[in-house]
Amino acid sequence: MGLKEQLTQWGRKLTGRRKAPTIPDALWHNTIAELPFLADLSAAERQRLRALAEAFLAQKEFFGANGQDINDAMGVSIAAQACLIVLHMQPLDVPPAQALAVFQDFVTIVIHPGEVLALREWVDDIGVVHQGHEALIGEAAEDGPVTLSWSEIERAGSAAAEGTNVVIHEFVHKLAMQGPRFDGLPGECPRLPVGFMNSRSAREAIEQWFSVLQPAFESFQDQVALADRFGEAPPWLDGYGATSINEFFPVTCEAYFVNRTRFQRTFPKLIDLYDALFRVAAASGGQHAG
Repeated sequence: MGLKEQLTQWGRKLTGRRKAPTIPDALWHNTIAELPFLADLSAAERQRLRALAEAFLAQKEFFGANGQDINDAMGVSIAAQACLIVLHMQPLDVPPAQALAVFQDFVTIVIHPGEVLALREWVDDIGVVHQGHEALIGEAAEDGPVTLSWSEIERAGSAAAEGTNVVIHEFVHKLAMQGPRFDGLPGECPRLPVGFMNSRSAREAIEQWFSVLQPAFESFQDQVALADRFGEAPPWLDGYGATSINEFFPVTCEAYFVNRTRFQRTFPKLIDLYDALFRVAAASGGQHAG
């Protein structure tokens, strides 16, 4: 069975018994070449990423919607970009399948050719229920599938200059959905490493997280508002990140992973926060609290 057949026929349950496929060398090298933020990785990092991507492909099913065909290159590209998120979150001796446990709440990835019109329902200020359609390029359902637009994934290489990446955005949503839930939090919070930023408890780690993320979010909201209302220069990243702190986190993570240099200049207070989450392996052995 070829890799394409495996992409569409792997089973639905994450049993851990399925053998990971081997990504052909030529396909892997082409994937790296098309995504500059992967080409910048060291040889050791690319080797680890490849093992993670192979494990990812063994765990997930890909389905094309609205006439979209799925091929080997698509599956490998999505796997590599999704696995970049967890590349440094666990020590190298942690098996790849185990390192992907943060994505264990779902199996299915649905790929559409372009934008998807999703039916939405909302209640206005006077209690009237409305329905309408929203155009989406991606969506992550809690305990459900990830939906992605292939036309947006195709531009991932060039879009890195803009700090955007739909795969990373939706898989960071999945990461955040696995986090702890406490009353009074301003938004979702991913599971944080033990001793996160010198914290002494899971609750203190969460407080540390929001003490940095919340002011950065509010500052971004101000930039978007000034651009919209008074014609000032818009912020570098998509203004969609200003709609809620739950969107600000994945929007900024896109830039963190695909354009770290500009991200660090634009969000200097977030770089240490995100490094403490995503580059934890050497410092804490990959243990997590919460």
